[in-house]
Amino acid sequence: MYNKFSDFLDGKEKICVIQAENPDGDSLGSAISLDYLLADKEVSLYCPVDIPKYLHYFPDWSRVTNEFDYKADGYIIVDTAAEVLLSKLLGDTAIRNRLYSAPVFVLDHHETEDDLEFPHEAIIEIRPSCTELIYRIAKAEEIEINKEAAEAIFQGLLSDTLGLTSSSVTAETFEVAADLMRLGANVTELEEERREFMKKSPRILDYKADLIHRIEYSLDGELATVHIPWDDIKEYSDEYNPNVLILEEMRLVEGVKVAVAVKTYPDGKVTGKIRTAYGVPIADKVAGYFGGGGHSQAAGFRTCDTTYEEVVQDLVKIVPELLEDV
Repeated sequence: MYNKFSDFLDGKEKICVIQAENPDGDSLGSAISLDYLLADKEVSLYCPVDIPKYLHYFPDWSRVTNEFDYKADGYIIVDTAAEVLLSKLLGDTAIRNRLYSAPVFVLDHHETEDDLEFPHEAIIEIRPSCTELIYRIAKAEEIEINKEAAEAIFQGLLSDTLGLTSSSVTAETFEVAADLMRLGANVTELEEERREFMKKSPRILDYKADLIHRIEYSLDGELATVHIPWDDIKEYSDEYNPNVLILEEMRLVEGVKVAVAVKTYPDGKVTGKIRTAYGVPIADKVAGYFGGGGHSQAAGFRTCDTTYEEVVQDLVKIVPELLEDV
């Protein structure tokens, strides 16, 4: 199965790696690791939005650019097979035409269905992270994993598994982590770098306190929601992603089973990030109601022409039904 990836690369000199418009630690680690793994290729890393500041602990985050490489021989999309997360690309006629005419390969680890309409090949395998999938492909296809690639893979793995603690982690995941350490990834140094960049200014700490006071509870405290309006996004997102700032705190509140942070934009776009309590594996199902997807305990969605209040109304309706099956 993994040889499809090697076949795709065969004969190509220039590869463009594409992240979706919601870059996270796993997608960034996937892109950076491919840059190192494909050492015999000319590789460009593309993301339609700027890499958030909270991810700048990745040493090579600045390799990612907003300039699309139209002259690449092939394109690799990482960490998503959902069209809704590529709408910025597909909304650009020139990029859309290029993806419809050039060879495209998709690497994803989510359970969500591949709904990409343009021609492409794919390896979609449910794993704790996309970087773990890339690691397994590299091992199977005997692609050398150098220290830099091992570190990027490990960072992506740590990011998407909350430090190897999520329910998706298995004994095999720890075996992968052990091998990455043997290949040169120093988990202590990586975590120190992450913690340094996760430090908060007094201004951000004050904002976090404000967000905490704005949390709303429904369904007898089982559902926690918070609204992050456009003014907040403009003022704080470059310094610290509000979702990252508050979501983990929300799902650790006693009694909370589903936590949702909802961002609203002036154009009517609404995005939601979902985290569920341990032992409540329904985040992907909640996201699926709004056309999104993800993991069983961490997922997201994007929709249009709605409001925060309407999203909460829908959550109040669907969450009890999903909790009944837990």
